Amino acid sequence: MSTWVSDQLVRQAQGGDTEAVRALVSGSYPHVLRFAKTLCATPQDAEDAAQEALIILYSRIGMLRATAALASWMFRIVRNECLRRVRRHGAAVYEGTGSPAPATGALEDDVLGRLEAERVVAAIVALPEDLRRVLIMRDVQGHSGRAVAEALGVSVAAMKSRLHRARESVRAAVRDEG
Repeated sequence: MSTWVSDQLVRQAQGGDTEAVRALVSGSYPHVLRFAKTLCATPQDAEDAAQEALIILYSRIGMLRATAALASWMFRIVRNECLRRVRRHGAAVYEGTGSPAPATGALEDDVLGRLEAERVVAAIVALPEDLRRVLIMRDVQGHSGRAVAEALGVSVAAMKSRLHRARESVRAAVRDEG
């Protein structure tokens, strides 16, 4: 099983290899878009946020300090872009549809849902690298437990233990912040 991207590919992209940059951007797109769809209000906003994140990846890959931080970095960019779009749209015109904003209760529910998602993202980013990696591979990228264990070089039981600790840490962080 291959991980999202290899350290070698990231290092090559950081070194200016245009083919590596292209491979990195195209390989990141499905993961970035899937994550954007969980945070953004509309499919169009998700697509735009994913595109913006990939543009930033393309233009700033050399600034990334650790190749292992790529997923966290990309998810922060997507989160920030989705939040920027929500703020830009405001309540006057609901999510770029030209329709009036929904009833106040529905709008509040929508905003609260996004704030909850932002808390989850912040909690994931704050996890130790080993827990964050297993959580992202399993829950965000959707890899099977066995595939995640193989990619991390651990037993399935160890992967499950890390995944459980990661999920519990995220739940506790969201609960404490809420």
